[in-house]
Amino acid sequence: MVTLWSSSAVSAEVEAEVIQGVLESNGIPVMIVGGALYPNLGFEVRVPRGKVVEAEKLIEAAQEGGPAAADAAEAESENKA
Repeated sequence: MVTLWSSSAVSAEVEAEVIQGVLESNGIPVMIVGGALYPNLGFEVRVPRGKVVEAEKLIEAAQEGGPAAADAAEAESENKA
C-alpha cells in the first residue's frame, strides 16, 4: 500500500473517510492510517500500488463534480434499491 493522500488539518479524518468512501464504492481497497487519539499527527489514505492512477482519477472526478454530483449519485443509488 502506498500513500495517496495525507493531511494534518483539523478536518483530515473526515476528508480521509470521504476519500475512502469514493474509492471503496469503485472497488479500490483503502487503508486509513491515523488515529483519533493523536489527530495532530494527521491521517493518510493508502491504496495498492497498482491502483494509484485509477484512485487519483476517481478523486479528481469527485472533486470536479462537487456536492451536487454526490447528491445525484446518492439519489440514483436509492432509486435502484
